Formats: sequence, structure tokens, C-alpha cells
Amino acid sequence: MRFIPLALCLCLIPVAGLFTIYQPFWGGVLVALAACASAIGVYDFTQNKSAVLKNYPLSARLRFLFEHFRPEIRQYFLESDHEETPFSREQRALVYRRAKGMEGLRPFGTLRNVNEIGHEWINHSMVPSHIDSQDFRIRIGGPDCQQPYMSSVMNISGMSYGALSPNAIEALNKGAKLGGFAHTTGEGAISRFHREHGGDLIWQIGSGYFGCRNLDGTFAPEKFAQTAADDQVKMIEIKLSQGAKPGHGGILPGAKVSEAIAEARGVPVGQDCISPAAHSEFSTPLELCAFIGRLRELARGKPVGVKLCVGHPWEFFAFAKAMRETGSIPDFITIDGSEGGTGAAPVEFADHRGAPIREGVMLVHNTLTGIGLRDRIKLIVSGKIISAFDMCRLFALGADGCNVARGFMFAIGCIQAQVCHSGKCPTGVTTQEPGRYRALVVDDKFQRVANYHRSTLNALKETIESAGLGAPADLSPHHLMIRVNSREVRSAASQYLWVDAGELDRTELSHPAFAKYWPQANAQGFAPALTLAS
Repeated sequence: MRFIPLALCLCLIPVAGLFTIYQPFWGGVLVALAACASAIGVYDFTQNKSAVLKNYPLSARLRFLFEHFRPEIRQYFLESDHEETPFSREQRALVYRRAKGMEGLRPFGTLRNVNEIGHEWINHSMVPSHIDSQDFRIRIGGPDCQQPYMSSVMNISGMSYGALSPNAIEALNKGAKLGGFAHTTGEGAISRFHREHGGDLIWQIGSGYFGCRNLDGTFAPEKFAQTAADDQVKMIEIKLSQGAKPGHGGILPGAKVSEAIAEARGVPVGQDCISPAAHSEFSTPLELCAFIGRLRELARGKPVGVKLCVGHPWEFFAFAKAMRETGSIPDFITIDGSEGGTGAAPVEFADHRGAPIREGVMLVHNTLTGIGLRDRIKLIVSGKIISAFDMCRLFALGADGCNVARGFMFAIGCIQAQVCHSGKCPTGVTTQEPGRYRALVVDDKFQRVANYHRSTLNALKETIESAGLGAPADLSPHHLMIRVNSREVRSAASQYLWVDAGELDRTELSHPAFAKYWPQANAQGFAPALTLAS
């Protein structure tokens, strides 16, 4: 039975040869196909690298074929509308509709099980409010900031040129320009494609200091000051870690370092481009605070913040103590959840590193509240945000604004093929092959970027109005309801522990995480001051 396919192909050769007497062309085609299949089957039988092929010549190749297309078969034909792998069909369809300017109405009621444990909703008001504009803005910039930025509450999260194609970068930036929101560069620096259309930029600086580095990879203050002076650059974001692979560096192989990438990053063409796991400009909380102040001065008072995925709580507590001790305070903090995505990450990091966004934003919000600095620092969150409800949930937990990455990728055509690391993106979003990314037409896709942003903020406006509020900042933990079991519903205010203003100055702390780790934190270093009890 194992060799029947091979035997049939071998027998088909003489039969096809006889058929050529009556149909020379089609008979010849059939002979050629049978001969090729037979040759492949004989090779499978004689090779010694694959036991499956040796035992099942020809037929085993069907297994490899189906295995190759398994993700697509599952995604398009088998998975449910709500199965998130990592984004559900419903989530993707929502972005596609909004990006194309199509109506987003749903007939016949919700498709969700509202009695499922973990189901969440925002409570509405009997007296809805009226808001004149959906263009919600937050002022980013503390008292030390001479050039504050009035930011949209929804911006494009960091995705580097190199990870994304030139056309993808252009479409995102042109859409941001049209929609009046900001485009975060990613740690790959500002490329010529970011500058093409003049959209507002948040310049992200990672451990490689791309765009402001010396040849040895150290920070170059003169280069930083020159680029930061550009009017297109509105804020500076120091990347400490990202949700998809926190605590992990990266390398862009020299073969992928093109002239345009080398130009943007300030590295030699064709040489490996390395992002270390840690920064070289600081190694303690006090040094980090000093670096923030230095960048703000070099940037002539533009807002400077940090991006991180929350890890050891005592490390962030040490950073918070250093802020208060030095008075050098970031203008914003971007909290990336472990739900965040990237083009390539080790499985162990993608699945089991870093705090999810909910826990991350609450820890940072509580810490800043407890030391009396919450009003001076804006909290931006990122990690699997698609809809207005995703934003409302995080506003209720303490966020001021949101960054979106993969949602905007969907808006410009991403189909979640999950081959971002291969360079063979079917829609031209995450590839550097001209033959592939030319299919992504900037003059068509940029409008979809602006549409998605506008439609989502309109949905946010309607949600805020239905709750009887005046702005996203008015959402509180009392508005977010969570089903905790089949018979009980609790608000986030009672479901979670919250720190009172100034509480961290007290001796007795009610929050167990702070009671355990706050005394261990030391502004002099990120390591705990004492050995932590288990």
C-alpha cells in the first residue's frame, strides 16, 4: 500500500506512451508528468534523510504540502470568528471595514457570550453626553519641556524601516499626516521614507542608537541634536524593552543592510547591524534619569519619554525613586504589553516574557500615583489594541493614550500571513523585495490609514458619550465591568488594588506588591537592595 502511488506512476509511463499514437501532444504531456512523478518517487525511495519519504514515496509529499498551507487553511476555513491567533477574523474584519470606509454595523445582536467569565463592558449612562469633536488630544510635556506636543490619543506604534517595507512606511506616514496623528519610527531610526510626506514623528532610540551613533555603536550627541531639531520630530522615545521580546537584543544580517537602511541607521552597508540587549549610556536608574534630561536639553525642550515592557517590579520602583530624587522626569512612559508583536522573536520570549498590558499599566499608574508624579507623566499603552473598546478598557485602568501597530498594518493590507521574518510577505508590508512591496500602492493605502484612525476615534467618541462622560480621561476603573464568575460581576475598581496619592511615602503599604518590593528598590541600582524573600 505504501508504494502504490509510485507504482501507478511507473505503470502510467508506457500507457501514456501508447496514448501518444492517438493524441501526440496530450500523450507527450502525460508521459512527461508521469516520468517526473516517477523520478521524484524513486528519489524519495532511495534518499536517506527523511524516513517518512523513504517509507511513503510521493504520497508523503502531500503531507508536507498540507502542513505548509495548514495556517492558511485553518485561518480561512476552520477557525471561529473569535479565535485569536493572534488576531481573530472579527478583529481583522473590523479594521478592514473601517480602513475602506465601509459601515461597521452588526445585525441580529452580539456574537459574544456575555455570560462568559472574563467578559468585559463599559457601563452606560441614562443621560448620555454630547461631544463636539472626536479629535481627542493630550498635552505631552512637563514643566521642563519647552516644546510640548498636543498628541492624538491614538498613534502608530514603533515599527522600523527594515522590518517594514519602504512603501509601508510611506503609506503609514502619509496617512498620519492626513489624519493629524503621530508615527513612531521604531528603533531603526528616521529613514528617507519617513520624511517623504512630512507626518509627525516620534523618534524611537534603542540600544543601538541608530541615527545618532558613533562608529563603535556609542551615543553621538551631536548627531542626535541635529536630527532632533527637525520640525517633523515631535517627541523622543528611549526604548528600554518591547513586549514581544523584552530583555532580548537583535541583529539585522549584513545581507539585509541596504544603502537606505545604512543611511537611516548610520551603519556600514552590508555589515551586520546589532542591537544590544542593554543600553551603553546608562546602567543605573540615576543614570537613566540623567540621560532623559540630557536628551531633552539636546532636543531643545522637546518631550522625552521611555518605552518598556514591565518586568521586575523593583526595577521600575527604582526608576521611580530616581525620578523623585533627581527631578529629571520623563514626559511620557510607553508601556508595551507582552501581547505586543514583532517580525521575529524567540518563542520563549514571545510566549513567556514580560507583563501583559493590563498588569503593566496598572503597576506604572499605581507607582506614579503613589509618589505624586502621575499628573506630570502621560502614560501611553500598546499591545494588541484594535478597537475603541480596547482603548476604553486601558483608559479605565490608567492610560492616557494608545499606540497601535498591527491594526495599522491591517489597514494597509496585512492579512496575518505570519511570515514577517521571511521577507516573503504576500502583501508587501514586511518585505524588502521590490517585486513584492511595489504591490502596496502608497496613494491608495495612506487613505486607509487615515480612515481607520478616524473611524476608531469616532467609535471612541460614541462610547464616551454613551457613558455620559466628556473625554477619555474621564473613564475610571468604576466604568469597566468584568464578569468574574457565573453569578458575579465586579468593576475594575473593586476587582484590583489601587494605590492612593502619596501612599508610597507611608510606612505601611496596603498593596502587597508594593509592600514587598518598594522597600527593596534603590535609585542607585536596578538590583534589589536586599535578597528578596520567596
